Amino acid sequence: MLVEPEKNINHQIALHHAHQDETKMQPLISMKGIHKSYGRAVAIERLDLDIDEGKFIAIMGPSGCGKSTLLRCLAGMEELSGGKILRQGIEINDLPIWERDTPLVWQSLALFPFLTVLENVEFGLRMKGVGRGERRERALRWLKRLQLEDHSDRGVDQLSGGQRQRVALARCLVTEPSVLLLDEPLSALDAHLSVRMQGELKRLQRELGITFIYVTHSHSEAFSMADQVVIMNEGRIEQIGAPEEIYLRPATPFVARFLGGSNIIECKARERNSGEIILESTDGSFKCDSKVTSNVSCGDKVNLIIRADQISVTAEAGWAENEIYCQVIGEEFVGALVNLRLETSSGTPIIVQLQQRDMEALDIEIGGGVNASWHPEDGHIINA
Repeated sequence: MLVEPEKNINHQIALHHAHQDETKMQPLISMKGIHKSYGRAVAIERLDLDIDEGKFIAIMGPSGCGKSTLLRCLAGMEELSGGKILRQGIEINDLPIWERDTPLVWQSLALFPFLTVLENVEFGLRMKGVGRGERRERALRWLKRLQLEDHSDRGVDQLSGGQRQRVALARCLVTEPSVLLLDEPLSALDAHLSVRMQGELKRLQRELGITFIYVTHSHSEAFSMADQVVIMNEGRIEQIGAPEEIYLRPATPFVARFLGGSNIIECKARERNSGEIILESTDGSFKCDSKVTSNVSCGDKVNLIIRADQISVTAEAGWAENEIYCQVIGEEFVGALVNLRLETSSGTPIIVQLQQRDMEALDIEIGGGVNASWHPEDGHIINA
């Protein structure tokens, strides 16, 4: 009996698991040393990444870091230059797109303008050879679930941006995949609609238990939806962790700068005792709680990271153990918050995030001097 092509990977996985210890856990997707280059241009450089079943994974990084290329390699749209992609222990490098069970929601949505909403949603099932009656039933079920049943006979050009987004999701989800790839799917939506769709995506992911692998530029999208965030830079992974972990403890200067809202002061570790580390910089010496630092030895060059919302500003000195005199060079109003831009005597930029009412109470002027201070436990040290 022949196995249908689209079920080959699932058939192989089933056979593989028949010989596995039932108690043994393994990642749903495992990328081992994957490499992708276009001539001399390297898009992905020897990357390792494991993705567990049922997780919402967000991949972030600047333009050109390789995150969309990584997604296309997973989908089978790009041929790897090296390494392996495993799905539950089975290598899928040579499987064509239609056998991988990894549909992709594009940034442009890629809906067919000459088909109705219903026909767009049915399309994937039609390509799999599902009968007309069954595919219509399944498509209508998903349109109802995404509150689009009243739009089934419309053309996609008659829909709003949010409705088209939901049609693209329904077209992928109707095939009942175990993995869904999403390449910046909300980037074309306005801010209000984007926030609303974030809630819908997270709700769907939790209800369905599908693994979402989501590429985005947006910090708010990644941090509000993802269970795990992957930060990429120049084809490599800089840090992997829960959103809170990455926000509070960036592992590299790149991650701190990319996320924004963090200050980086170059220092040298001068002294270490059981409770704190003394750091020396061109702007003075600072104390850092040794409980919240990485392994640092005396003489090491390090970067001291302090979040903008952890720094206080006073007109007079002497209010805290860690303090730098700065000049005010600018203000940036962001609703109820103000980003106050400062500069130390050595030229190191410092950004402080204050409530609007606190800013008004300080009576600060551009060009004036202030003292920026923070507690030892609010600093975070990473090796330079």
